[in-house]
Amino acid sequence: MNPPVPSASSTPSVILVGVDFGVPHFDGGLEELGLLAQTAGYKVAERVACKRRAPDPALFVGSGKADEIKLLAQSTGAAEVLFDQSLSPAQQRNLERHLGLPVNDRTLLILEIFAQRARSHEGKLQVELARLQYLSTRLVRRWSHLERQSGGIGMRGGPGETQIELDRRMIGEAIKRTKDRLEKVKKQRATQRRQRERRDTFSISLVGYTNAGKSSLFNSLVKARAYAADQLFATLDTTTRQLYLGEAERSVSLSDTVGFIRDLPHGLVDAFAATLQEAADADLLLHVVDASNPAHLEQIASVMGVLKDIGADQVPQILVFNKLDAVDPANVPRVLSDAMELEGRSVPRIHVSAHTSEGVPALRALLAERVLAQKEAQGILIPGPSPELGNPVS
Repeated sequence: MNPPVPSASSTPSVILVGVDFGVPHFDGGLEELGLLAQTAGYKVAERVACKRRAPDPALFVGSGKADEIKLLAQSTGAAEVLFDQSLSPAQQRNLERHLGLPVNDRTLLILEIFAQRARSHEGKLQVELARLQYLSTRLVRRWSHLERQSGGIGMRGGPGETQIELDRRMIGEAIKRTKDRLEKVKKQRATQRRQRERRDTFSISLVGYTNAGKSSLFNSLVKARAYAADQLFATLDTTTRQLYLGEAERSVSLSDTVGFIRDLPHGLVDAFAATLQEAADADLLLHVVDASNPAHLEQIASVMGVLKDIGADQVPQILVFNKLDAVDPANVPRVLSDAMELEGRSVPRIHVSAHTSEGVPALRALLAERVLAQKEAQGILIPGPSPELGNPVS
């Protein structure tokens, strides 16, 4: 069941802020941050982009730009300010005092979305761990109401020290409990993987940037009903189904995993290690790309970065350029199946549309070829019809 969508009157409005430090992938229009904000249930009131050589140590954007944001918030009635980059606890605290509004960054926004979308027990545990680790460094920012000890001569420490230490210990204990529970889940998954290996199951994992259409392609391939929507992080929990490939005369295991995103918080990568392990242990990755997105090359690079983090960058891949139906007609390729250079190696590429099923049969045939090729490489003879007798070859 999906979280309720707030009515327009109750939707909080936010100001989006992005700072260009000269990085090549800077989103000047803050389009992705805007999509993240809408996914989390916010209404975008205004967008502010500026350039700096380096972050201001105190206010990240500097006092002049902070004053501009404050005036903009007052004129638009914004209830919160969201930054596209990660803020330090001190910067976040200083900005809130300067602006008189709650200030959050991209990391917390992604964590909030994950908390809304997680459905399985494992997914909820993973999000909870990431949130606890994030909040453990920010206790001094929002907990001034817990200052019960006064400073003074002969007293140890300053206001609130005892309470903050208590809170840190409580969060530390909660983190340990959550890690222990996730470790049990990890062992369960490892057992399931060993069972699949004993059954000689060929495993395929769908990976890709969020909203590239992985779940739609998954549904198209296995005729499943996994939740799919035109929004960021529509699904978080891994779904696995059996996919029968007629050309190979066997079934394979197909898994749909959580989508990746630029600057995915490391806490989330660590927390979702058990889920993402499906990709690292796969025999083949279907790297799904939104071919209609002008920034798809940058998105491919972001996905490869996360795959390196989880040790899955060397797993064989097929690049699946999805949403062919949404590509500008002038840019539709004449050849739908070719190869693309990816980090120094040639990777097969195929163009498909999960929405119209164009190219999906060719993708299934390509998957069957991969399965047969692996079996031949392992020296395992695949049963097939005898050209003379019409019987299976023993």
